Amino acid sequence: MAKEIPGQPPFERSPRVLQLVTEIGEQVGALQALEGKIITPRLRRENRIQTIHSSLAIENNTLSLEQVTAVIEGKRVLGDPREIQEVRNAFAAYEAMDQWTFDHLEDFLRAHAILLKGLVDQAGTFRTGGVGVFRGEQLVHAAPPAGRIPALMHNLFRWLGKTQDHLLVASCVVHYEIEFIHPFADGNGRMGRLWQTVILKEWKPVLANLPVESVIRERQDRYHAVLAESDQEGSATPFVEFMLEALHDSLLQILGTDQVTD
Repeated sequence: MAKEIPGQPPFERSPRVLQLVTEIGEQVGALQALEGKIITPRLRRENRIQTIHSSLAIENNTLSLEQVTAVIEGKRVLGDPREIQEVRNAFAAYEAMDQWTFDHLEDFLRAHAILLKGLVDQAGTFRTGGVGVFRGEQLVHAAPPAGRIPALMHNLFRWLGKTQDHLLVASCVVHYEIEFIHPFADGNGRMGRLWQTVILKEWKPVLANLPVESVIRERQDRYHAVLAESDQEGSATPFVEFMLEALHDSLLQILGTDQVTD
């Protein structure tokens, strides 16, 4: 049993969570054994482009995978200038991951500054006003007041640095908490997914280029539903189980496709 830490986010280490952690550990071991064969520079780049395209598409960026690839390659693309800037920023942010420490709040803010550069006035700083998450005209989540953000985020990163829970689980919890707290005026979804990757990379570097966002995009309705379910339950558990399943299935796709070569 992991030791409880003051300020720990509420979640349950359910049998499903423990089972998925074990299975993912086995998958990652298999992936590491094949790393020299399948994790080529070309594949890493392709997976990163897929990650960026999917993460932005979840936030309604309409650029195609081909357009995203062209933007990253420095080619001229006809499209919405804001959407093109989102791609450039996301690529710069994912490329900068090696510079960040997973449990440093200052690095989290630096990442947001890169991800939202030129898109919002408060890039790299916590929001100063209230925000809500809407689906159409329906309010589905009212985020905590702005005045509570610094303390909430400080406590979250303090827990992240001290927790004895598996980093697979911690990465999902932090992803959910970023969505719940909504620390920024914009870019919270992108930051939740990005920072989960930063934490996963801390556990196993091979996961830095796992395109789990592609699986999330395919299950986007469920992604939003489990966020709401976790809100209602006051526990991150439904979201943790969903994200571990997405990681599990993303690894299955890599291990079970023609990306594995003899």
